[in-house]
Amino acid sequence: MDATPQDPGRAQYLTFHVADESYGIDVLRVVEIVPFGMVTRVPRTPSWIRGVVLLRGQVVPVVDLAAKLGLAPITPTPATCIIVVEAELCGHRVVMGVTTDAVSEVIDLAQGDVAPAPLFGTRIRVEFLLGLSRSAKGLALLLDIDKVLSADEILAIADVATDAAQPAAAENGEAGEPPATAGPGQGARARSVRTAAPHDESRS
Repeated sequence: MDATPQDPGRAQYLTFHVADESYGIDVLRVVEIVPFGMVTRVPRTPSWIRGVVLLRGQVVPVVDLAAKLGLAPITPTPATCIIVVEAELCGHRVVMGVTTDAVSEVIDLAQGDVAPAPLFGTRIRVEFLLGLSRSAKGLALLLDIDKVLSADEILAIADVATDAAQPAAAENGEAGEPPATAGPGQGARARSVRTAAPHDESRS
């Protein structure tokens, strides 16, 4: 799934499902998609952190997006995926995974296809949303991934990555690399989305 260069008046979003609601994330923030089965649970972490995944030597914390949005935690199924994204906080890029019930597709939107975020009728806080997309594929709530986590929560997932990276490095006999959450953004600037799990055609 490749993200082609966008013209100034258009944007592309990767759409997915959480708790029977359709959401979208700016495709330029998406690093890749991996199967949920890759998650390793980490003890003594906040309830909204499902664990970590190891991607090319980097430890990436995984956030249960449903739980973080105030919904019931996701119950994994064969279609459950993790979208690895880059969020921005105080000028720094933070890499993390977010769980989804199923990934759908990439949609291309013009400026006129996006309406303001609805003030009522959604189960999540309005400040988490960039707007509501209207396309031939239906409606989707466009998520502002930079607003979903607070500064303290970003620090919490950075600590999870650091703690998880230490035993992994010791097991491999290495000094270890900085966790993916610690440095500037990596894969999304390549303008491509690498998919490691099939999307759920039945939910598209």
